[in-house]
Amino acid sequence: MVKSQDVLGALRTVMPTGEDKDVVSSGRIKNLFVNEGVVRFELVHTPGGDEGLQGQCHQAVSSLGGVERVEITQTDAPPPQVRKVMPKVTHVVAVASGKGGVGKSTTAVNLAASLAAGGWRVGLLDADIYGPSLPTMLGVHEEPRPAGKSMIHPVSAHGMQVMSIGFLIDPDQPMIWRGPMVHGALQQFLEQVEWGELDLVIVDMPPGTGDAQLTLTQKAPLSGAVIVSTPQEVALADARKGLRMFEQVKVPVLGILENMSSFECDGCGKLHDLLLQGGGERTALELGIPFLGAVPLAPGVAASGDEGEPIVLRNPESPAAKAFQNAAKMVQEALLGQVQTDTESLRMSWEG
Repeated sequence: MVKSQDVLGALRTVMPTGEDKDVVSSGRIKNLFVNEGVVRFELVHTPGGDEGLQGQCHQAVSSLGGVERVEITQTDAPPPQVRKVMPKVTHVVAVASGKGGVGKSTTAVNLAASLAAGGWRVGLLDADIYGPSLPTMLGVHEEPRPAGKSMIHPVSAHGMQVMSIGFLIDPDQPMIWRGPMVHGALQQFLEQVEWGELDLVIVDMPPGTGDAQLTLTQKAPLSGAVIVSTPQEVALADARKGLRMFEQVKVPVLGILENMSSFECDGCGKLHDLLLQGGGERTALELGIPFLGAVPLAPGVAASGDEGEPIVLRNPESPAAKAFQNAAKMVQEALLGQVQTDTESLRMSWEG
């Protein structure tokens, strides 16, 4: 059965006249839908260089085995939008959870590092004012440099631009702040940090659905959100609340990631479902959102975070790193508008 990845691979061979990027890399393919041999997508039209492009796309996809019908709709490119905060940043994505302790910061760091390693210009904002963890997880503890009278530069770490309240306070100092103070700090991170030209800023959100989340969704229009949960029902119930919050503020949910899934025993090599199994995928199916995969429970993930090097950089061939890398690829494709949720295919995959 042909898959969306196969279709995108075929379309990457199509180069518009006079351009140095293929139709996928340049964001010309939107709302891709693949199901039972039928392929549908939108081809974004731009002035000049489009003659015969639709036919080339049709031919490239039709040549794939298992494709029975190809439907292409040509659409005009939307006018460019200017972001009021982070004006030079293309996408802002929140990594969120309904509760703490599910590995949200670990997910944010490894998604960001995966995308940066793949060539994207990436920033990482630690919005967890009460419990900033990114300085430790990235191995950086320097103060940001001034950028003019009222701006500061983010700190560089592992090829990413990073900002955290942890760079500005004593690590042993508790943050006993009321809501307005948290609101002010987040607003400064959005408006007074010189993020520069970036493809993406990932925001490591605080747990819950309170003031900080509302501040970020209102001040920094989000391209999407990733929900992180562990497999057991008590965590998934909170994940659903987080998803409903993003729905209410009109932020698209890019998918749900199941963290701390099966544990692989060093002695017997078997996978053990310590926290149940499959809850994240079932919840994604129930809610009609993409399932970004399951990250196994592995001591190396925690150790790499404690020692300041994300697992996708320290041990990129490990199962956990592969899971994060695959989730990052799915997020990237969703941001480019290439893949449309196919709930029926998800259901068939789960039931089959």
